[in-house]
Amino acid sequence: MSTPFSPRLIKGGLVLVDPDTAQVQRVIALQYNAESLRRELKGQESGEAGTDRAEPTRFKGVALETISFEADLDATDQLEFPDQHASAVAHGLAPQIALLESLSQPSSAQLRKVNSQASSGMLEIAPMLAPLLLLVWGAGRVIPVKLASFSVTEQAFDPALNPIHAKASFGLRVLTVDDLGFASKGGALFMSHLQNREQLAAKAQPVSLATLGVTGI
Repeated sequence: MSTPFSPRLIKGGLVLVDPDTAQVQRVIALQYNAESLRRELKGQESGEAGTDRAEPTRFKGVALETISFEADLDATDQLEFPDQHASAVAHGLAPQIALLESLSQPSSAQLRKVNSQASSGMLEIAPMLAPLLLLVWGAGRVIPVKLASFSVTEQAFDPALNPIHAKASFGLRVLTVDDLGFASKGGALFMSHLQNREQLAAKAQPVSLATLGVTGI
């Protein structure tokens, strides 16, 4: 049971930001924080164009980072209080799932606009602009990302076959200044994220060569 001395639960989640104005468009909080977060960093090697020869002491750019996690969705608690959660009673988890799915594709309005432009004979149609997506995992990790993959397993249903329990899987690619540029809001957020990691690295306890069983290099 929560007490006045219990720590406030911080939820992880996703934030949609206008890429031009940096205005927050929508906040999506995870119902339950993921039990694990998998991060993979792949360094970019610098080498001669068209060859496999690498320059081992040079960086080509920032590492390519991917993040994956699973999140549980459950409408059971809401269904216990139907008067307070009419949407859950009528649709189960379908609205939450539809919202997450919308992160991976353009809207119907955008598709209609592109079709209209194509029908009018426009020779060049600009790619459809998506909001800037941020993964927020505590105050120290606000990271611009792109949704590379999303899957959902609907595991239980109400009598109308609305999903009431589901597991969502996210695959994210971190967007860097190489993708976003230094002058953009996303680029500034990535640089802040990188600097936070550097500050954490500086706090790691140093060790001597003797710890590794050698006296010199």
